[in-house]
Amino acid sequence: MNKELKKIKVCCVASADITLKFMLFNQLRFLQSRGYEVYAICSPGKWVNDIEKHGIKVAQIKFKRKMSPLYDIISFLKIYFYFLTQKFDVVHVHTLKPEFYGQIAAKLAGVPIIMNTIHGFDFGDETPEKTKKFFLLLQKIAAKFSDIIFAVSWNVIDIAKAEKICDIRLLKYLGRDIDFERFDSGRFSGGFISNKKKELGIPLNKKIIGIVARLVKEKGYPELFSAMEIILKKFPDTVLVVVGQDEPEKKDALHAMDAEKYKIEKNTIFLGERTDVDELYPVMDIFVLPTHREGIGASILEASAMERPVIATKTGGCPEAVENGKTGILIPVGDSEKLAEAIVYLLENPDKAREMGKAGREKILREYSKEVVFKRLGQEYNRLIDEKLKNV
Repeated sequence: MNKELKKIKVCCVASADITLKFMLFNQLRFLQSRGYEVYAICSPGKWVNDIEKHGIKVAQIKFKRKMSPLYDIISFLKIYFYFLTQKFDVVHVHTLKPEFYGQIAAKLAGVPIIMNTIHGFDFGDETPEKTKKFFLLLQKIAAKFSDIIFAVSWNVIDIAKAEKICDIRLLKYLGRDIDFERFDSGRFSGGFISNKKKELGIPLNKKIIGIVARLVKEKGYPELFSAMEIILKKFPDTVLVVVGQDEPEKKDALHAMDAEKYKIEKNTIFLGERTDVDELYPVMDIFVLPTHREGIGASILEASAMERPVIATKTGGCPEAVENGKTGILIPVGDSEKLAEAIVYLLENPDKAREMGKAGREKILREYSKEVVFKRLGQEYNRLIDEKLKNV
């Protein structure tokens, strides 16, 4: 590795520690492998120490989810002075507030290279028009300071172009990297899966529907719970396994007790936030994500890598992640009946479900492996470093 590259300081900024740990960690490690000195900024959280164990220096600066002008200004100033003192060569931002405050702070601090990855737009079809316009305005302002804007899906690029977020020359497709060695069903024997079911308190003969998503309505839980009502009438031994953290501060937050409203609580298991999702996918017969909006859906890609048939909604980047009829089934947003029909179809046709699962893993290996995604990432880092830092 070129000695000069080893001196390059990169800072990745995200709102939450969970984003760094479970969405961006492999990217951070990749940048380290290139010889860069890697730093990060995120809100305080339990995963910070684990991230730092790998030599990534983390500055904990609180980002409030809701707009809070006074608090946001304080956060902005903290980021600005941190950039000013650390003299980073590259700042790479992720998620809305870091995109906005992080890029402006980086520009004012004189950071030579400013990168942004858009993981999705913070609005769905049900979002009020005023709110949508506000988010788009923030994106457009932030884009003024970007040297490059990565997108996790082609859908994100299409929206950015349609809404004229930025100069289209800045937009580059990146995708989402999936560790297909970790998410490999071949790692887990039949005995392991049986023991995992026992650990979860699920009888071996039960069919399992699984979802990995935050406990908020926009992930499609009301439709899923409603669909389970229908499914249990035909397949009373079916179990719904829900993996995802509570988000009580969100307006559309859900709780385990909500399953009682649909009379499915006896057939539903809430596991909360888990770090062993790679061990949970194998117990699922079908994976579902009836989300209302999604950049690409990491859990869809992980489930496909684990050879699970996937049912997802026709929104955002989901149609890129799921080939309808081949790796899974796509359904309309908010349609619990179509969701139930799709689940019933796969329960009644296990051979077709297995066929979809195998095709899903082939798709992940072909399009979303770390090697494929990191090649794109590395090329753009090299290009901008050559252009912006060659005289530094």
